[in-house]
Amino acid sequence: MTDQRIEFDFELEFTNGGNLAGSGFRLDVPTADVSDDWLAQALVRDLRLLMVGPVRIRNRRVIEEAHKRGLGSSAEATPGHPARRVIDLSHPIVEGMVTYAGLPAPEIRPFLTREGSVGKYAPGVTFAIDVIELCGNTGTYIDSPFHRHADGDDLAGLSLERLLDVPAIRVDVTGSGEPGVTARQLAPYDLRGRAVIIHTGFARHWGTDAYFSGNPFLTADAVDHLALEGAALVGIDSVNIDAMGDPARPAHSILLGAGIPIVEHLTGLEQLPVDGFTFTALPAPVRGTGTFPIRAVATVPA
Repeated sequence: MTDQRIEFDFELEFTNGGNLAGSGFRLDVPTADVSDDWLAQALVRDLRLLMVGPVRIRNRRVIEEAHKRGLGSSAEATPGHPARRVIDLSHPIVEGMVTYAGLPAPEIRPFLTREGSVGKYAPGVTFAIDVIELCGNTGTYIDSPFHRHADGDDLAGLSLERLLDVPAIRVDVTGSGEPGVTARQLAPYDLRGRAVIIHTGFARHWGTDAYFSGNPFLTADAVDHLALEGAALVGIDSVNIDAMGDPARPAHSILLGAGIPIVEHLTGLEQLPVDGFTFTALPAPVRGTGTFPIRAVATVPA
């Protein structure tokens, strides 16, 4: 079966006066049963029309022929927006999940159910609203300097330049055989202004008891190197960026003291190239709080 297009006539009015009409106009459609409203929106978008009022679609008919263009996807390029692939690097948050042994698990309960909202709005309109109780250290989350240092930036004070579309590198240490990531392993990389993503492979243990012991971590010399070189952010696919048996927590102390946010519990890092991608880690801008879950994503040119 060939692709489908719809041919139609149209009339539209502009809110600032005047009108426009056309006949035999053709549009590529995903299915033959798209609504007139869908056609009207596509028409306005394709013709780049502004201040459009009512649009009337008439005499529509389906034509079986190949599309003259794609209908769009996240990987397609548009003018001013190069083609790209967006990769989710986050663990979903599920009620009762354990991110870090000893910390409270998230609780999710309904405040307003769909059934309970019947009659509160127009016929057929329902909503679901939940109350979520969670520790800031839940799922894939970010540590702001305030997490470790009382005078450091809290979540709301984090610089967006360190969080959004940051040029990034992936440091692959999956075959090192040692839990401690050293400065020597970081030395070949240009770290300044980069989101440095440490790929250990430890995310494979997520959801098991093995995730809470023997974790990969940054050694003190690696942390000093990251701070000295001016990394924008440091992330890791491990339960902690520090050795869990080290109460001094040098990675948290030094990196957060240098204003470098930390992202822990990443996953899916094997999907990333070594270089040439960007990293985004945006938390809710909560004042007076140092940690919060994020949707960590990487953007890779397609």
